[in-house]
Amino acid sequence: MVVVVFESSLGRLRSFWFLHAMFRFKNIRELTCLFVTLYILMSQSLADDQDFMEEFLKREYSLAKPYRGLGFSSSSQWDLMGTAVVTPDHVRLTPDMQSRQGAVWSRIPFFLKDWELQVQFKIFGQGKKNFNGDGMAIWLTKDRMQKGPVFGNMNHFIGLGIFVDTYLNAEKSHDRAFPYISVMLGNGTLSYDHDNDGRFTELGGCTAIVRNALYNTFLLVRYSRNRLTVMVDVDGRQEWSECADITGLRLPTGYYFGASAATGDLSDNHDIISMKLYQLTVERTPEDDEEEEITLPRVDGMEQFAVDVEDPGMSGVQFFFTLLFSILGLSVLAAVGLVVYGRWKENKRKRFY
Repeated sequence: MVVVVFESSLGRLRSFWFLHAMFRFKNIRELTCLFVTLYILMSQSLADDQDFMEEFLKREYSLAKPYRGLGFSSSSQWDLMGTAVVTPDHVRLTPDMQSRQGAVWSRIPFFLKDWELQVQFKIFGQGKKNFNGDGMAIWLTKDRMQKGPVFGNMNHFIGLGIFVDTYLNAEKSHDRAFPYISVMLGNGTLSYDHDNDGRFTELGGCTAIVRNALYNTFLLVRYSRNRLTVMVDVDGRQEWSECADITGLRLPTGYYFGASAATGDLSDNHDIISMKLYQLTVERTPEDDEEEEITLPRVDGMEQFAVDVEDPGMSGVQFFFTLLFSILGLSVLAAVGLVVYGRWKENKRKRFY
């Protein structure tokens, strides 16, 4: 009983101390104003954070659960191609079967200048190490929904390709381990060389052990002020590791986002869990706003992106009509010249009479 009374007394003393601290203010009105002010400031801060997320997440370019707007209806914002199928947990581009190609493509052309794309994906299969393939790719390209040999997309593409290559094709390669993430910029003339794992057109890359990983892989692609940064998280620590950093890279607008994957004699499951696109707020100078309009992707100072436009010359039809009109023009000039010469000669003859 004494213990209970003692604890009760301590509780009353604590309450009295708290009330005493509160009543250090001159009156209750000041204390009430303080609480109201703190509440308003906290509410505004939370609201600002929420508006920030709503403002910058571009849902029309994002793909996430429950994958609404994905399919074959007229209101869909994303299209499926090949073996790609939708499940409640992911979009499977290819199953763990040989000779498959699948892709998902946005229908809406992209016009933002500063952006960040976060991709969550998973690659896994029954094949042992070095007996799996081929890989997947993230795209921002001029053309969409085109099957081909580059991880399920067309070769000689125009735009940006980020490849997650899980199979080593080159026989002698000691400079890198696989799986390997690489960046390529295409201008319509460059070809991806599978036999050499795209080394000759690679702008940057890194090794990332993404196959049969314990955690889903996160890939971050950021493009701002002509700088492309690629980062990866494969350990589930929510910490980004730099993979590639390319400055002077220039991308036109009006391209399409997509993801594709392919299998050959070897196979894997290639799953897209989410693709979230954020608009970045970047302070731009007047010089930035006056940049020249880009019609083809390029990297400043790299010769392979300097495309020489050759004069195709005249076709046979153009040559025929050019010759015909030249003859007609000369004939008209000759006729006019004869008429003028005849009148001049006649006037000269009249002078002698």
